Amino acid sequence: MMKFFNKTVVLERMIDEFLDLVGKSSLHFKEGVRYYLTKRFEEFEDKLKVVRELEHEADDIRREIETQLYEHTLIPESRGDVLAILENMDKIINRTKSTLLEFSVEQPAIPKEFNDEYLELTDLVVSSAQAIIMAVRSFFRDISAVRDHINKVIFYEEEADRVAERLKRKVFRTDMKLSEKFHLRYFALHIDSLADDSEDVADRLAIYTIKRSI
Repeated sequence: MMKFFNKTVVLERMIDEFLDLVGKSSLHFKEGVRYYLTKRFEEFEDKLKVVRELEHEADDIRREIETQLYEHTLIPESRGDVLAILENMDKIINRTKSTLLEFSVEQPAIPKEFNDEYLELTDLVVSSAQAIIMAVRSFFRDISAVRDHINKVIFYEEEADRVAERLKRKVFRTDMKLSEKFHLRYFALHIDSLADDSEDVADRLAIYTIKRSI
């Protein structure tokens, strides 16, 4: 019994480490976008490098968690739900990397007049990511708190959509070339997708929470 308990504690610690990495990646993502908009490109590339490393580390931990769950038959009644949660949280850290990578590869020319909207959008999507991390932590520690965190995810996702729409309207009312407008819209959508990913996890987590409460 003590051996089983020790293995469960190790599993919980690994899940915490995994969520820590997701949280760190979203914060580095936020700084990376800010560096790009302020044309601090060397520092931006440093942030991309950090997020790449975090993603790689998170993948290793997620695979180890999967191994622990199957080899030691831990929490068999919830194993599928736990794996699904981790896989969907992994999409969040992947999104932070892929979005910064798109900035690095395509190097969009973003006029300074749009910086405030891009920064506000980034703040909101990162807030949604932080909220879903808290929701997942609560799923394992205090399931009664999950709903409050999910509500925050939904709030930030809706606010992000509102800012993204305002940004796109502002872009398409300029005299810029249509191709340039499309490029700016594309990156607004790319950033906004982080909040969509968080909402997707929140929707699934709500179902898993109900299942555990029955």
